[in-house]
Amino acid sequence: MKEGVKRQATAKRKHGCVRRRTRRRVQSASSAIQRLFLACKAVFKGPGTVPGPADVRKLRLILDKMGPEDIGLSTDILFFRDGDHISNRTSRIAYATIYNCDNFSICVFFLPRAAVIPLHDHPGMTVFSKLLLGTMHIKSYDWLDPVTSSDRYMRPAELIVDSDFTAPCKASVLYPETGGNIHAFTAITPCVVLDVLGPPYTKEDGRDITYYRDYYSNNSRVGWLEEVDISKDLKMDGVEYLGPHVIDGQ
Repeated sequence: MKEGVKRQATAKRKHGCVRRRTRRRVQSASSAIQRLFLACKAVFKGPGTVPGPADVRKLRLILDKMGPEDIGLSTDILFFRDGDHISNRTSRIAYATIYNCDNFSICVFFLPRAAVIPLHDHPGMTVFSKLLLGTMHIKSYDWLDPVTSSDRYMRPAELIVDSDFTAPCKASVLYPETGGNIHAFTAITPCVVLDVLGPPYTKEDGRDITYYRDYYSNNSRVGWLEEVDISKDLKMDGVEYLGPHVIDGQ
């Protein structure tokens, strides 16, 4: 009798565990970050391809509806209390990778107040950026002319964006040669930015990041960008992503 009760209790515990695991998996599969991941798998076809208008609308529609809670964040955490000096205790930019493959990557950046990601390019890449929290100044350029050997380190570029953005706001899209492919972020308050890059950076395939310094007149939309070595000055810390994870069923 006792042995039969034990077997029933064991079966119930096992059944309960299976049900709980299944429930968590279904919840993750229906999350916003999972929908974004599945859309990225369908949209990004690999290096040398650019998403068409319908695919861009699909990704923007998902990103436009996303908020900090979709990656497990709350405005109550200490990092975002900008009224005191708590936000100044973390002076370095942090980033977490949500997913990465040959065709695309999804990552999130955490910028303390006054932090700057300098002007940098995205060679051969289509990039979606969504400001999830905070107020940020964004400046972006597009090249005016094709690169030549004589102007590699100082080239004219058109100023595309030079404005402040406050969350919640719509996602921005930049293309391999248009839309503000070279951009810089300055955090006016602590900020969180969700980025989708397709394809991601990789030195092996010639998609290495390059940084720039800009020179331009306030009365002109044309600036001159100088290639600079800023890697030693830009400090970023990789951190673990603790939000909802994606399910890659291949």
